[in-house]
Amino acid sequence: MKAPLKIVVTGPVGAGKSTLIRTLAKEGYVDTDARATEDIGKKTTTVAMDHAVIDVEGTPLHVFGTPGQERFDYMWEILAEGALGTLLLVRADRPGDLPKARQIFEFILSQSEIPYVVGVTHLDADVAWAPEEIALFLRTDPALAVGFDPRDPRDALRPFVRLLDALDGKR
Repeated sequence: MKAPLKIVVTGPVGAGKSTLIRTLAKEGYVDTDARATEDIGKKTTTVAMDHAVIDVEGTPLHVFGTPGQERFDYMWEILAEGALGTLLLVRADRPGDLPKARQIFEFILSQSEIPYVVGVTHLDADVAWAPEEIALFLRTDPALAVGFDPRDPRDALRPFVRLLDALDGKR
């Protein structure tokens, strides 16, 4: 059996981090959801982390989801420690979240230079940016942007497969 790899899933509130981890967790997951005390567009929010072990093409991944709210940003550094890769999630239908996404993204990558993929969710919205457009806003290679549905178990694996491809060049 391969040694598990630590991957951090990060992004703004409501991008789909918790949904993605719950969708792919086969043996259960840990979440720290609590009732939202401010209007963030949903009833609960992650206050520390989400965690699950998932299998991607025979490779076990310890996946840690960060909180999206800035008031819990101290967890970003804690969860990024020792990570071998990161998946930044961004909603295609919320261009107003892109500056926050870039801030989180730059912070995570400032902790260490690790491979990453940008996962773009909510592409089924009436008005949505294409993954390539989001990559350009984030000043990254459009080939690293993957559109997917975090609620669909098969589709939810796509950004992790792309991330493993990027990791193969680093391992």
